Amino acid sequence: MAAKPWWAVANRGKSAGLGLAATSYVCVDYLRHVSPAWHARLQPALWAGLALSAVVRVPFYRHWHSELRSAVPFIASMAFMLSALLVEMMSVRFVTAVLGLDWHRSTSPLPDTGQWLLLALNEKLPSLMVEILRAHIIGLHHYLMLFMMLAFSVLFNSVKAPGLGLGARYMFTMAIGRLLRAITFVSTILPSVRPWCASARYSVPSYPHPWAQEYYTPYASDSDAIHKLIQSDTHYAHAGEYPGEYQPDWGRMSFLVKILRPTVSEGTSWYHFLKLAGGGCNDLLYSGHMLVAVLTAMAWTEAYGGYTSALIWVLVLHSAQREVRERHHYSADCIVAIYVGILLWRMTGFIWSAKDAMRARRLAKLDEVQARLIHAAKDSDIDEVRELLEEVEMAGVERRSSRWAIWLFAGFTIVFCLTVVLLAFTWTSDG
Repeated sequence: MAAKPWWAVANRGKSAGLGLAATSYVCVDYLRHVSPAWHARLQPALWAGLALSAVVRVPFYRHWHSELRSAVPFIASMAFMLSALLVEMMSVRFVTAVLGLDWHRSTSPLPDTGQWLLLALNEKLPSLMVEILRAHIIGLHHYLMLFMMLAFSVLFNSVKAPGLGLGARYMFTMAIGRLLRAITFVSTILPSVRPWCASARYSVPSYPHPWAQEYYTPYASDSDAIHKLIQSDTHYAHAGEYPGEYQPDWGRMSFLVKILRPTVSEGTSWYHFLKLAGGGCNDLLYSGHMLVAVLTAMAWTEAYGGYTSALIWVLVLHSAQREVRERHHYSADCIVAIYVGILLWRMTGFIWSAKDAMRARRLAKLDEVQARLIHAAKDSDIDEVRELLEEVEMAGVERRSSRWAIWLFAGFTIVFCLTVVLLAFTWTSDG
Protein backbone atom coordinates (compact mmCIF):
# COMPACT_ATOMS: atom_id res chain seq x y z
CA MET A 1 0.00 0.00 0.00
CA ALA A 2 1.43 3.37 -1.00
CA ALA A 3 2.27 5.76 1.81
CA LYS A 4 0.27 8.98 2.12
CA PRO A 5 2.11 12.17 1.09
CA TRP A 6 3.52 14.28 3.89
CA TRP A 7 1.12 17.19 3.28
CA ALA A 8 -1.90 14.92 3.73
CA VAL A 9 -0.50 13.75 7.07
CA ALA A 10 0.16 17.37 8.09
CA ASN A 11 -3.39 18.49 7.25
CA ARG A 12 -4.82 15.54 9.11
CA GLY A 13 -2.72 16.55 12.14
CA LYS A 14 -4.05 20.10 12.01
CA SER A 15 -7.62 18.86 11.83
CA ALA A 16 -7.06 16.46 14.70
CA GLY A 17 -5.64 19.36 16.71
CA LEU A 18 -8.90 21.31 16.55
CA GLY A 19 -10.90 18.31 17.74
CA LEU A 20 -8.45 17.69 20.56
CA ALA A 21 -8.56 21.35 21.63
CA ALA A 22 -12.37 21.34 21.67
CA THR A 23 -12.54 18.13 23.69
CA SER A 24 -9.89 19.42 26.10
CA TYR A 25 -11.81 22.65 26.64
CA VAL A 26 -15.03 20.84 27.59
CA CYS A 27 -13.21 18.37 29.85
CA VAL A 28 -11.11 21.01 31.61
CA ASP A 29 -14.14 23.22 32.22
CA TYR A 30 -16.05 20.28 33.72
CA LEU A 31 -13.33 20.04 36.38
CA ARG A 32 -15.07 22.94 38.15
CA HIS A 33 -17.56 20.33 39.40
CA VAL A 34 -15.01 17.56 40.06
CA SER A 35 -11.88 19.36 41.27
CA PRO A 36 -12.17 23.17 41.60
CA ALA A 37 -8.47 23.44 42.49
CA TRP A 38 -7.32 21.75 39.27
CA HIS A 39 -9.89 23.73 37.32
CA ALA A 40 -8.47 26.99 38.67
CA ARG A 41 -5.01 25.94 37.46
CA LEU A 42 -5.77 24.35 34.10
CA GLN A 43 -8.48 26.61 32.68
CA PRO A 44 -6.39 29.85 32.59
CA ALA A 45 -3.49 27.86 31.14
CA LEU A 46 -5.73 26.43 28.40
CA TRP A 47 -7.19 29.84 27.57
CA ALA A 48 -3.73 31.39 27.40
CA GLY A 49 -2.45 28.53 25.24
CA LEU A 50 -5.31 28.85 22.77
CA ALA A 51 -4.98 32.65 22.55
CA LEU A 52 -1.19 32.49 22.14
CA SER A 53 -1.38 29.82 19.45
CA ALA A 54 -3.86 31.97 17.51
CA VAL A 55 -1.69 35.10 17.78
CA VAL A 56 1.43 33.19 16.67
CA ARG A 57 -0.35 31.99 13.52
CA VAL A 58 -1.42 35.48 12.42
CA PRO A 59 1.73 36.30 10.35
CA PHE A 60 1.42 33.01 8.46
CA TYR A 61 -2.25 33.31 7.57
CA ARG A 62 -2.72 33.74 3.81
CA HIS A 63 -6.37 34.74 3.57
CA TRP A 64 -6.51 38.19 5.15
CA HIS A 65 -7.75 39.64 1.85
CA SER A 66 -10.73 37.31 2.02
CA GLU A 67 -11.29 38.24 5.67
CA LEU A 68 -11.23 41.93 4.77
CA ARG A 69 -14.00 41.41 2.21
CA SER A 70 -16.07 39.63 4.88
CA ALA A 71 -15.62 42.38 7.48
CA VAL A 72 -18.66 44.42 6.40
CA PRO A 73 -21.09 41.43 6.40
CA PHE A 74 -19.63 40.42 9.78
CA ILE A 75 -20.24 43.85 11.33
CA ALA A 76 -23.71 44.07 9.77
CA SER A 77 -24.58 40.59 11.10
CA MET A 78 -23.38 41.56 14.57
CA ALA A 79 -25.50 44.71 14.56
CA PHE A 80 -28.49 42.69 13.35
CA MET A 81 -28.00 40.10 16.08
CA LEU A 82 -27.71 42.71 18.84
CA SER A 83 -30.90 44.36 17.57
CA ALA A 84 -32.67 41.01 17.56
CA LEU A 85 -31.53 40.34 21.12
CA LEU A 86 -32.89 43.74 22.18
CA VAL A 87 -36.27 42.96 20.61
CA GLU A 88 -36.27 39.55 22.26
CA MET A 89 -35.42 41.04 25.66
CA MET A 90 -38.31 43.50 25.47
CA SER A 91 -40.64 40.70 24.33
CA VAL A 92 -39.54 38.55 27.27
CA ARG A 93 -40.30 41.36 29.69
CA PHE A 94 -43.71 41.98 28.10
CA VAL A 95 -44.95 38.39 28.26
CA THR A 96 -43.75 38.12 31.88
CA ALA A 97 -45.31 41.41 33.00
CA VAL A 98 -48.55 41.54 31.01
CA LEU A 99 -50.51 39.09 33.20
CA GLY A 100 -48.95 40.07 36.54
CA LEU A 101 -47.28 38.02 39.25
CA ASP A 102 -50.54 36.60 40.61
CA TRP A 103 -51.09 34.75 37.32
CA HIS A 104 -47.58 33.26 37.46
CA ARG A 105 -48.08 32.07 41.04
CA SER A 106 -51.48 30.50 40.46
CA THR A 107 -51.17 28.98 36.96
CA SER A 108 -50.07 25.34 36.86
CA PRO A 109 -47.43 24.16 34.36
CA LEU A 110 -48.64 22.35 31.26
CA PRO A 111 -48.42 18.54 31.17
CA ASP A 112 -45.19 17.41 29.52
CA THR A 113 -44.82 13.76 28.51
CA GLY A 114 -41.09 14.29 27.94
CA GLN A 115 -40.66 15.13 31.60
CA TRP A 116 -42.67 12.03 32.55
CA LEU A 117 -40.44 9.86 30.36
CA LEU A 118 -37.24 11.16 31.96
CA LEU A 119 -38.62 10.54 35.45
CA ALA A 120 -39.57 7.01 34.43
CA LEU A 121 -36.10 6.39 32.98
CA ASN A 122 -34.55 7.42 36.29
CA GLU A 123 -36.07 4.27 37.76
CA LYS A 124 -35.15 2.00 34.84
CA LEU A 125 -31.61 3.05 33.89
CA PRO A 126 -28.45 2.23 35.87
CA SER A 127 -27.65 4.86 38.49
CA LEU A 128 -24.35 5.74 36.76
CA MET A 129 -26.14 6.55 33.50
CA VAL A 130 -28.72 8.64 35.34
CA GLU A 131 -25.93 10.63 37.01
CA ILE A 132 -24.30 11.20 33.60
CA LEU A 133 -27.62 12.48 32.22
CA ARG A 134 -27.94 14.83 35.21
CA ALA A 135 -24.34 16.09 35.00
CA HIS A 136 -23.71 19.72 33.97
CA ILE A 137 -21.27 18.74 31.26
CA ILE A 138 -21.91 21.59 28.84
CA GLY A 139 -23.74 24.91 28.91
CA LEU A 140 -24.42 27.98 26.81
CA HIS A 141 -20.93 29.47 27.21
CA HIS A 142 -19.38 26.16 26.07
CA TYR A 143 -21.25 26.24 22.77
CA LEU A 144 -20.26 29.87 22.19
CA MET A 145 -16.63 29.04 22.90
CA LEU A 146 -16.71 25.98 20.65
CA PHE A 147 -17.87 28.16 17.80
CA MET A 148 -15.14 30.72 18.57
CA MET A 149 -12.58 27.91 18.35
CA LEU A 150 -14.07 26.77 15.04
CA ALA A 151 -13.88 30.26 13.55
CA PHE A 152 -10.32 30.82 14.80
CA SER A 153 -9.25 27.49 13.31
CA VAL A 154 -9.04 29.13 9.87
CA LEU A 155 -5.64 30.35 11.08
CA PHE A 156 -4.53 26.71 11.10
CA ASN A 157 -6.24 25.79 7.79
CA SER A 158 -8.57 23.42 9.63
CA VAL A 159 -11.64 25.25 8.30
CA LYS A 160 -12.14 27.02 4.99
CA ALA A 161 -11.57 30.77 5.11
CA PRO A 162 -12.85 33.36 5.77
CA GLY A 163 -13.44 32.98 9.48
CA LEU A 164 -15.33 36.29 9.57
CA GLY A 165 -17.64 34.90 6.89
CA LEU A 166 -18.39 31.90 9.08
CA GLY A 167 -18.96 34.24 12.03
CA ALA A 168 -21.28 36.43 9.95
CA ARG A 169 -23.38 33.42 8.97
CA TYR A 170 -23.56 32.24 12.60
CA MET A 171 -24.71 35.61 13.93
CA PHE A 172 -27.11 36.27 11.06
CA THR A 173 -28.73 32.87 11.54
CA MET A 174 -28.85 33.45 15.28
CA ALA A 175 -30.58 36.81 14.77
CA ILE A 176 -33.21 35.30 12.48
CA GLY A 177 -33.78 32.50 14.99
CA ARG A 178 -34.12 34.96 17.88
CA LEU A 179 -36.64 37.11 16.02
CA LEU A 180 -38.71 34.06 15.07
CA ARG A 181 -38.54 32.92 18.69
CA ALA A 182 -39.76 36.30 19.98
CA ILE A 183 -42.64 36.30 17.49
CA THR A 184 -43.56 32.78 18.57
CA PHE A 185 -43.60 33.17 22.34
CA VAL A 186 -45.16 36.63 22.32
CA SER A 187 -48.06 35.33 20.20
CA THR A 188 -49.38 32.89 22.80
CA ILE A 189 -48.36 33.20 26.46
CA LEU A 190 -47.62 29.84 28.04
CA PRO A 191 -47.23 29.20 31.79
CA SER A 192 -43.77 28.62 33.18
CA VAL A 193 -42.41 25.19 34.06
CA ARG A 194 -41.23 26.93 37.26
CA PRO A 195 -44.23 28.82 38.75
CA TRP A 196 -42.08 30.58 41.38
CA CYS A 197 -39.63 32.03 38.87
CA ALA A 198 -41.38 35.31 38.09
CA SER A 199 -41.80 36.28 41.74
CA ALA A 200 -38.14 35.54 42.41
CA ARG A 201 -36.70 37.44 39.44
CA TYR A 202 -39.13 40.25 38.63
CA SER A 203 -40.79 43.12 40.48
CA VAL A 204 -43.63 43.56 37.98
CA PRO A 205 -47.13 44.40 39.30
CA SER A 206 -49.15 41.54 40.73
CA TYR A 207 -52.28 42.51 38.80
CA PRO A 208 -52.73 42.17 35.01
CA HIS A 209 -52.02 44.84 32.41
CA PRO A 210 -55.07 46.95 31.33
CA TRP A 211 -55.06 45.11 28.01
CA ALA A 212 -55.32 41.77 29.84
CA GLN A 213 -57.92 43.22 32.20
CA GLU A 214 -60.10 44.02 29.21
CA TYR A 215 -59.46 41.18 26.78
CA TYR A 216 -58.38 38.20 28.89
CA THR A 217 -59.32 38.29 32.58
CA PRO A 218 -63.14 38.26 32.17
CA TYR A 219 -62.91 35.21 29.92
CA ALA A 220 -60.05 33.35 31.58
CA SER A 221 -62.07 30.58 33.26
CA ASP A 222 -65.78 31.10 32.63
CA SER A 223 -66.78 28.70 29.83
CA ASP A 224 -70.08 30.50 29.24
CA ALA A 225 -68.27 33.81 28.84
CA ILE A 226 -65.86 32.23 26.38
CA HIS A 227 -68.74 30.73 24.40
CA LYS A 228 -70.48 34.11 24.21
CA LEU A 229 -67.21 35.77 23.19
CA ILE A 230 -66.81 33.32 20.32
CA GLN A 231 -70.35 33.92 19.13
CA SER A 232 -70.18 37.72 19.28
CA ASP A 233 -66.49 38.06 18.31
CA THR A 234 -66.28 41.21 20.43
CA HIS A 235 -65.36 41.73 24.05
CA TYR A 236 -68.31 42.66 26.22
CA ALA A 237 -67.37 42.00 29.86
CA HIS A 238 -65.50 44.38 32.15
CA ALA A 239 -62.91 43.48 34.74
CA GLY A 240 -62.97 44.70 38.33
CA GLU A 241 -61.13 47.64 39.79
CA TYR A 242 -57.32 47.58 39.62
CA PRO A 243 -54.61 50.03 40.73
CA GLY A 244 -53.36 52.52 38.18
CA GLU A 245 -50.22 51.82 36.14
CA TYR A 246 -46.94 53.49 37.10
CA GLN A 247 -45.97 55.95 34.35
CA PRO A 248 -42.33 57.14 34.53
CA ASP A 249 -41.17 59.83 32.15
CA TRP A 250 -38.77 58.15 29.70
CA GLY A 251 -38.82 60.95 27.16
CA ARG A 252 -38.75 59.59 23.63
CA MET A 253 -38.71 56.04 25.00
CA SER A 254 -41.98 56.50 26.91
CA PHE A 255 -43.79 54.34 24.36
CA LEU A 256 -42.06 51.35 26.03
CA VAL A 257 -43.71 52.02 29.40
CA LYS A 258 -46.99 50.33 28.45
CA ILE A 259 -45.16 47.34 27.03
CA LEU A 260 -42.57 46.77 29.77
CA ARG A 261 -44.58 47.85 32.85
CA PRO A 262 -41.71 49.25 35.00
CA THR A 263 -42.16 49.70 38.74
CA VAL A 264 -41.02 52.42 41.13
CA SER A 265 -38.25 50.19 42.54
CA GLU A 266 -36.67 49.84 39.09
CA GLY A 267 -35.82 53.52 38.77
CA THR A 268 -36.84 56.25 36.38
CA SER A 269 -34.20 55.75 33.67
CA TRP A 270 -35.08 53.53 30.72
CA TYR A 271 -31.39 52.79 30.16
CA HIS A 272 -30.95 51.63 33.76
CA PHE A 273 -34.12 49.58 33.42
CA LEU A 274 -32.84 47.76 30.32
CA LYS A 275 -29.53 47.02 32.04
CA LEU A 276 -31.43 45.24 34.81
CA ALA A 277 -33.40 43.10 32.37
CA GLY A 278 -33.17 39.36 33.04
CA GLY A 279 -34.27 36.17 31.37
CA GLY A 280 -37.85 35.11 30.93
CA CYS A 281 -39.84 33.08 33.42
CA ASN A 282 -42.93 31.93 31.57
CA ASP A 283 -42.32 29.37 28.86
CA LEU A 284 -40.54 30.80 25.81
CA LEU A 285 -41.24 28.63 22.81
CA TYR A 286 -38.70 27.67 21.50
CA SER A 287 -35.54 27.29 23.61
CA GLY A 288 -32.89 29.95 23.00
CA HIS A 289 -30.17 27.84 24.64
CA MET A 290 -30.95 24.94 22.33
CA LEU A 291 -30.92 27.21 19.30
CA VAL A 292 -27.34 28.26 20.15
CA ALA A 293 -26.36 24.61 20.68
CA VAL A 294 -27.85 23.46 17.36
CA LEU A 295 -26.30 26.30 15.36
CA THR A 296 -22.89 25.47 16.85
CA ALA A 297 -23.35 21.80 15.98
CA MET A 298 -24.45 22.66 12.43
CA ALA A 299 -21.45 24.94 11.94
CA TRP A 300 -19.07 22.21 13.12
CA THR A 301 -20.74 19.58 10.95
CA GLU A 302 -20.52 21.66 7.77
CA ALA A 303 -17.16 23.32 8.33
CA TYR A 304 -15.23 20.59 10.09
CA GLY A 305 -17.03 17.23 10.31
CA GLY A 306 -15.39 14.21 11.87
CA TYR A 307 -15.78 12.64 15.29
CA THR A 308 -15.82 16.02 17.06
CA SER A 309 -18.98 17.04 15.22
CA ALA A 310 -20.64 13.76 16.21
CA LEU A 311 -19.59 14.37 19.82
CA ILE A 312 -21.08 17.88 19.76
CA TRP A 313 -24.40 16.49 18.53
CA VAL A 314 -24.36 14.02 21.42
CA LEU A 315 -23.81 16.97 23.76
CA VAL A 316 -26.71 18.82 22.09
CA LEU A 317 -29.02 15.91 22.90
CA HIS A 318 -27.61 15.84 26.44
CA SER A 319 -28.37 19.55 26.79
CA ALA A 320 -31.90 19.04 25.49
CA GLN A 321 -32.78 16.40 28.06
CA ARG A 322 -31.23 18.52 30.81
CA GLU A 323 -33.34 21.53 29.78
CA VAL A 324 -36.43 19.34 30.21
CA ARG A 325 -35.14 17.48 33.28
CA GLU A 326 -34.32 20.69 35.16
CA ARG A 327 -37.62 22.33 34.16
CA HIS A 328 -36.12 25.17 32.16
CA HIS A 329 -38.29 24.29 29.14
CA TYR A 330 -41.02 21.97 27.98
CA SER A 331 -39.99 19.13 25.68
CA ALA A 332 -41.71 20.86 22.74
CA ASP A 333 -39.41 23.88 23.16
CA CYS A 334 -36.28 21.77 22.72
CA ILE A 335 -37.66 19.72 19.83
CA VAL A 336 -38.76 22.80 17.91
CA ALA A 337 -35.41 24.54 18.56
CA ILE A 338 -33.54 21.57 17.06
CA TYR A 339 -35.35 21.47 13.74
CA VAL A 340 -35.66 25.26 13.47
CA GLY A 341 -31.90 25.61 14.01
CA ILE A 342 -31.15 22.98 11.36
CA LEU A 343 -33.50 24.55 8.80
CA LEU A 344 -32.26 28.10 9.43
CA TRP A 345 -28.61 27.06 9.04
CA ARG A 346 -29.43 25.36 5.74
CA MET A 347 -31.10 28.54 4.49
CA THR A 348 -28.16 30.89 5.17
CA GLY A 349 -25.48 29.17 3.09
CA PHE A 350 -25.30 32.23 0.82
CA ILE A 351 -23.29 34.06 3.51
CA TRP A 352 -20.59 31.42 4.02
CA SER A 353 -20.23 27.92 2.63
CA ALA A 354 -17.69 25.15 3.08
CA LYS A 355 -17.62 24.79 -0.70
CA ASP A 356 -14.68 26.35 -2.56
CA ALA A 357 -16.05 29.59 -4.00
CA MET A 358 -12.93 30.32 -6.06
CA ARG A 359 -13.14 26.93 -7.73
CA ALA A 360 -16.80 27.54 -8.49
CA ARG A 361 -15.95 30.88 -10.10
CA ARG A 362 -13.24 29.25 -12.22
CA LEU A 363 -15.64 26.54 -13.39
CA ALA A 364 -18.29 29.14 -14.20
CA LYS A 365 -15.77 31.15 -16.22
CA LEU A 366 -14.57 27.99 -17.98
CA ASP A 367 -18.14 27.18 -18.92
CA GLU A 368 -18.53 30.72 -20.24
CA VAL A 369 -15.45 30.59 -22.54
CA GLN A 370 -15.72 26.92 -23.46
CA ALA A 371 -16.97 27.53 -27.01
CA ARG A 372 -14.26 30.15 -27.67
CA LEU A 373 -11.61 27.85 -26.19
CA ILE A 374 -12.62 24.95 -28.46
CA HIS A 375 -12.67 27.24 -31.50
CA ALA A 376 -9.20 28.60 -30.68
CA ALA A 377 -7.86 25.07 -30.17
CA LYS A 378 -9.20 23.98 -33.58
CA ASP A 379 -7.55 27.02 -35.20
CA SER A 380 -4.28 26.24 -33.34
CA ASP A 381 -4.36 29.79 -31.98
CA ILE A 382 -2.07 29.27 -28.99
CA ASP A 383 -2.13 32.91 -27.95
CA GLU A 384 -5.94 32.92 -27.80
CA VAL A 385 -5.94 29.68 -25.80
CA ARG A 386 -3.42 31.17 -23.36
CA GLU A 387 -5.49 34.35 -22.91
CA LEU A 388 -8.68 32.39 -22.30
CA LEU A 389 -7.01 30.12 -19.74
CA GLU A 390 -5.59 33.19 -18.02
CA GLU A 391 -9.13 34.63 -17.80
CA VAL A 392 -10.28 31.40 -16.17
CA GLU A 393 -7.41 31.52 -13.67
CA MET A 394 -7.98 35.17 -12.82
CA ALA A 395 -11.67 34.48 -12.13
CA GLY A 396 -10.65 32.72 -8.92
CA VAL A 397 -7.96 35.18 -7.81
CA GLU A 398 -8.69 37.41 -4.84
CA ARG A 399 -8.32 41.16 -5.16
CA ARG A 400 -5.32 42.41 -3.28
CA SER A 401 -5.28 45.31 -0.85
CA SER A 402 -2.24 47.22 0.37
CA ARG A 403 0.04 45.39 2.79
CA TRP A 404 -0.28 48.07 5.47
CA ALA A 405 -4.07 47.92 5.33
CA ILE A 406 -3.99 44.14 5.63
CA TRP A 407 -1.67 44.15 8.65
CA LEU A 408 -3.68 46.87 10.37
CA PHE A 409 -6.88 44.94 9.73
CA ALA A 410 -5.30 41.68 10.93
CA GLY A 411 -4.16 43.23 14.20
CA PHE A 412 -7.50 44.87 14.88
CA THR A 413 -9.41 41.67 14.04
CA ILE A 414 -7.38 39.48 16.38
CA VAL A 415 -7.61 41.95 19.29
CA PHE A 416 -11.33 42.46 18.72
CA CYS A 417 -12.12 38.75 18.46
CA LEU A 418 -10.09 37.82 21.53
CA THR A 419 -11.89 40.57 23.46
CA VAL A 420 -15.23 39.14 22.34
CA VAL A 421 -14.11 35.70 23.53
CA LEU A 422 -13.17 37.13 26.93
CA LEU A 423 -16.53 38.91 27.23
CA ALA A 424 -18.35 35.71 26.23
CA PHE A 425 -16.54 33.88 29.02
CA THR A 426 -17.39 36.61 31.53
CA TRP A 427 -21.01 37.29 30.62
CA THR A 428 -22.22 33.75 29.87
CA SER A 429 -20.26 31.66 32.40
CA ASP A 430 -23.43 31.16 34.45
CA GLY A 431 -25.37 29.90 31.41
